[in-house]
Amino acid sequence: MNETRTFVTHLECGWTGERVAADRLHNLSPQGYPLLVRYDLAGAAKALTKDKLKSRAAELWRYRELLPVRRAENIINLGEVMTPLIPLVKLARGGDVLVKDEGRLPTASFKARGLALAVSMAKELGVKKMAMPTNGNAGAALAAYASRAGIETVVFCPDDTPQVNMAEIAAQGARLYKVNGLINDCGKLVGAGKEAAGWFDVSTLKEPYRIEGKKTMGYELWEEFGGKLPDVIIYPTGGGVGLIGMWKAFEELEEMGLIGSERPRMIAAQAAGCAPIARAFEQHSESSEFFSNAATLASGLRVPKPLGDFLILADLYASHGEAVVATDDEMLAACRDMAALEGVFAAPEGGAGLVAIEKLVEQKKIQRDETVVLFNTGSGYKYVEAWQAALES
Repeated sequence: MNETRTFVTHLECGWTGERVAADRLHNLSPQGYPLLVRYDLAGAAKALTKDKLKSRAAELWRYRELLPVRRAENIINLGEVMTPLIPLVKLARGGDVLVKDEGRLPTASFKARGLALAVSMAKELGVKKMAMPTNGNAGAALAAYASRAGIETVVFCPDDTPQVNMAEIAAQGARLYKVNGLINDCGKLVGAGKEAAGWFDVSTLKEPYRIEGKKTMGYELWEEFGGKLPDVIIYPTGGGVGLIGMWKAFEELEEMGLIGSERPRMIAAQAAGCAPIARAFEQHSESSEFFSNAATLASGLRVPKPLGDFLILADLYASHGEAVVATDDEMLAACRDMAALEGVFAAPEGGAGLVAIEKLVEQKKIQRDETVVLFNTGSGYKYVEAWQAALES
């Protein structure tokens, strides 16, 4: 058996800390909260050294000691490269502003990170069918990885999901159903059908491993900044898995003795038409309320009630971060600027991040000597309809 060197020990409830066994199929914890994967970090620190990292391919799987897959033959790899940091020269409003361009990943979005891990673990644990609700990019990534793994997939998406996403999902082998509603309505259909249809629910944070894929963004930043971290991270936040994952990576790095207690200020960028986290942050709440009548062209931000809202908010508070909203017009204007002035063809979600930077600089909440990383979560090519509308306006 070709085993990888992973130091996973158990899983635990993200709310209560109750432990559950690793290497078994799980959705939520017994209390109904997201599960977090835990590791023997002392052992991992001895096995995964900076020198060892230098000899490895520049891809997500370079952190395999801190990922849960035990058998190498179960790794589903479509070329998950380390994504570049692109300095903004003309648009920098403060000190150093860099775009981490996740559009370079397979299926052209950051969803590839989470689904690479979720599907690899599904294969390892014997899953034959998977299902999820999606606003587009996650469904495309699931279809790609699951088809390569030989796992049947069913995807439910709102009927106004970008056409490119729906074409990708169907072309890559998933059964696609369009729903007259939002992603939460799609999620209800997945939950209602999973027992009868025999599929595994891979909805955001309803399984433990998408976080593990997304946390590699934090490890990459640590390497790209020479063993340090940036001052500020701007993260477009819908379900918020990447924000949660990066914070988890930073905690693991500290426990392994690779960084100190310093943390970037985490900034959640949301759409004005769907801003449950920003609203809860303003009220300093522990969790969010359902955001009624959610509407935004940034489909990845249209999540009216994130399942992991309490984790997102806790990380924002712990980092002395912020939550900032952008209108659709502001996002598109920012995207046009990034494309025309910097050569970065960003998704609207990335545009929301640039708007957040501009507003925080104006409010003097980002200083001119600080280093800021903006996550562009997907390629602008995934939003043809939005770009056409912007160019016609």
